[in-house]
Order: sequence, then structure tokens, then C-alpha cells
Amino acid sequence: MRQTMIGHNSPLDRLRQRQQVRVRAASNGGAGKPKGAGLSAAEQRMLREIMAEPMDYIDSEDFYKAGAETRIYDDAPAIQKPDVAWYRPLMDDLTPTKHQSTKTTGNVLLTGAQERVLFLQYNYARHRVSELQLEIGLNDPTEEQARELLKWYRVAHQYREQIAQTNLALVLAMAKRTRMSEVDFADLVSEGNMALLRSVDKFDCGRGFKFSTYACRAILKAFSRQGMKLSKYRQRFPTDFDPAMEKSNHLEIMRATDEKETADEVKHIVLTNEADLSDVEQTVIHHRFGLDAKTDAPPLTLEQVGQIIGVTKERVRQIQNKALEKIRLVLEENRKEGEEPTEEGSIEAPADSGEGYLPSSN
Repeated sequence: MRQTMIGHNSPLDRLRQRQQVRVRAASNGGAGKPKGAGLSAAEQRMLREIMAEPMDYIDSEDFYKAGAETRIYDDAPAIQKPDVAWYRPLMDDLTPTKHQSTKTTGNVLLTGAQERVLFLQYNYARHRVSELQLEIGLNDPTEEQARELLKWYRVAHQYREQIAQTNLALVLAMAKRTRMSEVDFADLVSEGNMALLRSVDKFDCGRGFKFSTYACRAILKAFSRQGMKLSKYRQRFPTDFDPAMEKSNHLEIMRATDEKETADEVKHIVLTNEADLSDVEQTVIHHRFGLDAKTDAPPLTLEQVGQIIGVTKERVRQIQNKALEKIRLVLEENRKEGEEPTEEGSIEAPADSGEGYLPSSN
């Protein structure tokens, strides 16, 4: 049998690890009862996602000193979390004037020392996740390892969210300063938020710079890429403003559909003679509106029809009007059984008679 070679840490290899992660529950002193209450389905899914990709982090010398965890978390000063209640109403109302007048009163301004504390806490949690991943390797984690992995992953996610929320106003400020009228403001903010999250993952607080210095440049680059992407798309698919596309043609379509259905109904009444037309009346209607499907003849004028049946064109007009009145009564009776008649249900004759018309067989 031919064996497929799968490279280590390849996408297929990571997918296989993700599907095969199982938790080995250790026995509690031989009592026959597993140690721990086990993981929920949501925790197992999260564990598979964590084990599928190696955790990246910004390394620091502080992580390897004695008592690093206590010094980074317990001994560090508490940092106020931002109130982002202002952000949701702001994004729901995308009026440009609203963006200029909105005040982010719940925002928190951090000093350089506070930012360093947050980033050390965030990266240390990712560092612990990475160590546990290396410790587990390709084996199945024990329940203790799984819970430790989930704990540090949640800690890292919590600090990442806190840092991003603290700097949400930075994205809005950069978006308002950017002159890109062709890009929607909401799309610009969305692209800036993604750049902000990438900046949180890549920022090295050990270099002594403030996070805003690093994040502003990354956000502006993201805006530039968004503008270039949109420009290339418009060059590939150029479109001009068409006022006709700004309004709906629903009414025209409905009116045309109703006219066609009414014309078909009138034609059916004439061909089946539901209106009890006399032979002369049928001859006049058929010739006047071209309903002879066999000959496919065009509609004739009043004078031409009068020459066929041997009467004047005024008499032909009288016969036509009488026949149309009979057809109209039958049509109205049929409509009353279903729905009320509309303007489109009226029959009109050609222009030379001043009456309604019947559709031609063409």
C-alpha cells in the first residue's frame, strides 16, 4: 500500500492533530472514579482549536526569572478596564456628523508603565500556552494539562480583549483623519480594528515605546491597503453612475404583468365567444384587432372592415363599440368573482376609434 508522506506541522498534520485530540483522565488513587469532572463539549472544541496551531508570543527575560507568575500577576498594580458602552451606538449610526461629535467618555488612557504590565501579562499567558503545547506534543493531554491549557488561553484572550478595547478610540481617530471618500467609514473602522488586533499580538513592550506609536502606523498601513484593494477592484470592474439603477422598476413590472394577464383574458373571452357576440360583431372584432390566428393578418382600419362587410366605417364603429361593451361586462363579471377590476382591466380600441384595444394575435 502506498503511504502518503505528511510533513511535520503542515496544515494537514495540524488538522489531523486537531481531530485526534483526546483527554486522558487519570484515575483518582485507584478508586475507579476519574479525576476531575471532565470537560464539556465546548471546552473540548476549544482544546482542539488550541492544539491545532502553535501559540506565538513575544518573549521576555521576565518570564524565566524565579517567581515570574507571582510578580507579573499578583504583585502588579490593578489596571482599570475601559467602558466600551459608547462603541456600539456609534457603529449603529454611521452618519458622518455623528462621528465628528461623538465623545468617548468611557475610554481609559494608559501610561507606558501600565501598558508594559498589560502586555507582560498577555504574553506570559501565551508563553504558558506554548510551553504546554510543547509538553503535550503529539500525545493526548491529561485532564490536568487540558484544564491548565484552557485556563491560560482564557487569560490571554481576556488581556488581549482589554488592550484592544482600551485602544478602540485610536482606530476611530485615525479613521476620521484619513481622507478616503471612496471607502465606506464602517469598512475603514473594521479594517482598522483588525490591524489593532494584529498590533496587540506583535507589539514588544520591552523596546520602551508606547503601543499607540506602533499601532498607529499599522492602522494607517491597513487603511492604505484597503484603499489600494478598492482601487484595483474598480479598475478591474469599472462602473459609471446610472440613475436608472437607483430606483426600483417593480411598479412597471407589476403593471406590465397585469396588462398581459388582462389582455390574455379578453382574448380568451373573444375566441370562446363568452360574450355571445353575433357573427357580424365577431367579424368586426377579429378584423379590427387581428385575432385571426390562422392568417396572422394585421389589424384593419374601420374603413377597411366596412368594405369587407359592406357598411360604412361609422356603422363599423357602432358595431365595435357594442361588441366591446359586451366583452367588458363579461370581463367585469369574471373579475368580481376573483378581485375588483382595475384600470389596467379596461379595453381600449385603436387610436382612430377613440375606444379601447384588444391585443393582436402577434
